[in-house]
Amino acid sequence: MNSARWLAINTDTAMAKTLTAPLPVAALRAPDGLWFGKDLSTPEPIPEGAIERAVALMRSGRLHRYGEQGTGYPEPSLLEQDYAAYVGSKYCVAVSSCGAAMFIALKALGVKPGDKVLTSTFTLAPVPGAIAHVGAEAVLVETSSDYMTDMADLERKAATSGAKVFLLSHMRGHIADLQAVRAICDKHGIPIIEDCAHTMGAKWDGKYTGTWGKVGCYSAQTYKHINSGEGGLLVTDDDDLAAQAILMSGCYMMYDQHILKPAADVFERWKYVTPNFSMRMSNLAAALLRPQIGELAERARRWNHIYSKLQHELTKAADVSVPARDAREEFVASSIQFTLDLKPAQIARFLKECSMRGLYIKWFGTPSPVAFTSNYGHWHYLTGKPDVPKSMGVLNQLLDLRTPLSLTDNDCVLIGRIVAAAAVIAAAN
Repeated sequence: MNSARWLAINTDTAMAKTLTAPLPVAALRAPDGLWFGKDLSTPEPIPEGAIERAVALMRSGRLHRYGEQGTGYPEPSLLEQDYAAYVGSKYCVAVSSCGAAMFIALKALGVKPGDKVLTSTFTLAPVPGAIAHVGAEAVLVETSSDYMTDMADLERKAATSGAKVFLLSHMRGHIADLQAVRAICDKHGIPIIEDCAHTMGAKWDGKYTGTWGKVGCYSAQTYKHINSGEGGLLVTDDDDLAAQAILMSGCYMMYDQHILKPAADVFERWKYVTPNFSMRMSNLAAALLRPQIGELAERARRWNHIYSKLQHELTKAADVSVPARDAREEFVASSIQFTLDLKPAQIARFLKECSMRGLYIKWFGTPSPVAFTSNYGHWHYLTGKPDVPKSMGVLNQLLDLRTPLSLTDNDCVLIGRIVAAAAVIAAAN
């Protein structure tokens, strides 16, 4: 049996005795012989229909987002139509990234330099980055032990901070209680922008994330639910916000090439006072994405099966817990997070033990940023001192594992065994 076959099977003792090929060298460093070795960063492949459409576009040479000669609706406009229909929004604007969507949303809502914006403590760098991009000040809201927005802290800061907007991050697919969030924000006159980079296709209480606030922002980066390498989508039901978003994204006054657009008089209000930031999605990226929308439901089913299996296996380990999900939350789990109830030095040992077994896990309490993983303590551009004493305790014990659709049930069992073994060793040190 070759090593590739060995990597794919469960490592029960009985199975291990049947191996005829040597274990990978790295596995020999772990006395228990456990070895995973799969690349968890492997993205989902692009569907053949999307590849064919992309090739046709490349042969035409029409890769720009607009066509001056009225050559029909460009791919981003068709994508906007498809995605708005999918989530039930009046408008959708296709842009270059989710970060661009958040920046445009903040600008369209009138956020100016020096204004305050409430945002989630548990998030990734593009979220505070969008706030910094408009020159505003991020006011961090506490994260609870179940990785959600702390409602008491949101209420306090909504009442006292003078914030103009709440940029809410559904980080790693954990959806806040959106009825509660909206009640608090409505009470204080604070519009909501939803960062749905990790919740495309997910719902709260039967309603898609991104449609609860004024604006929803989604990602089509390689490791998200649909993949164009990079890309973003902005949805809204507001005519003025939609017109501004179209103009800011870089329409060069060719907004008639948008299928979904406000009336001409709305553009008249905004077209001479709204800058062009050239952030619109390209034809090629949109062509790659359109066929993938129809695959979201099946991808969600498969991701959630993996999540359920991993949750079952991980919680067998000592000191490991996975927060329960609210019954109102219809999540799409392209990753899984768990809390390891150990000290930071022990967690560092845990990560080392996992890597010795070919399993690479991210840690939100890492002392310095690593790849896509960072926390608010690393964002030194934030103004003011963050008032979030609970959050670092949560993040210091929060582990993160990407779950590509290539994972099998046996893979999940093996991951659980490695985590359990590493946790025992770490706890003893």
